[in-house]
Amino acid sequence: MTKIAMLVCACACTLVAGTALARPKDNVSSARHPNIAAAQRLSTQAYEKIAAAQKANEFDLGGHAQKAKDLLEQANRELKQAAEASNANGH
Repeated sequence: MTKIAMLVCACACTLVAGTALARPKDNVSSARHPNIAAAQRLSTQAYEKIAAAQKANEFDLGGHAQKAKDLLEQANRELKQAAEASNANGH
């Protein structure tokens, strides 16, 4: 019984750490691009809510929640590239 409890605890810790590491990163400076930075913050909040929904539903969401998280990560990368393009154009 103790081995099972330790295994469950280890899996839960790995899951929490993986969720924290997978969050969208590389946020844009809010000083230069406040609207893009705000969009990134909202994207990160959405990602965290989806992760919470996955946990609450024991990841039984038909893969759709993970796909949504993947798309939010892609959106975050595009937002960063938009800010970099603006910076390259002197804005």
